[in-house]
Amino acid sequence: MFIEFCKSKLAHGTVTDASLHYEGSITIDGELLAAAGILPGEKVEVLNMNNGNRFTTYAIQGKAGAGQICLNGPAARMGLVGDQVVILSYALMDPQEARESETKVVYLDKGNKIKKLNPI
Repeated sequence: MFIEFCKSKLAHGTVTDASLHYEGSITIDGELLAAAGILPGEKVEVLNMNNGNRFTTYAIQGKAGAGQICLNGPAARMGLVGDQVVILSYALMDPQEARESETKVVYLDKGNKIKKLNPI
């Protein structure tokens, strides 16, 4: 049996752009993806702290160090520039592996720069 375990979290990100006519997904600064251990193309869940929306999409790697978090395609309807978001990724693990794992948390400042890294 496998369980879905939260492997990484980008906490307190700020939406910097929204591109409705892009084909879909969320573009995230490559430095932030690397710090959280999220791969380009990986499924992510996005939680909007301003309006309560939760949605699933996949990550696209943006320019490293640019601080970009851009909602693309239909996701652009789920939030506005300036909204605070939490971005989560999950992994399937057996329960023992999950007990031995720690969620990697990347805390961001208002400019989407890394403030600190912590496991939960």
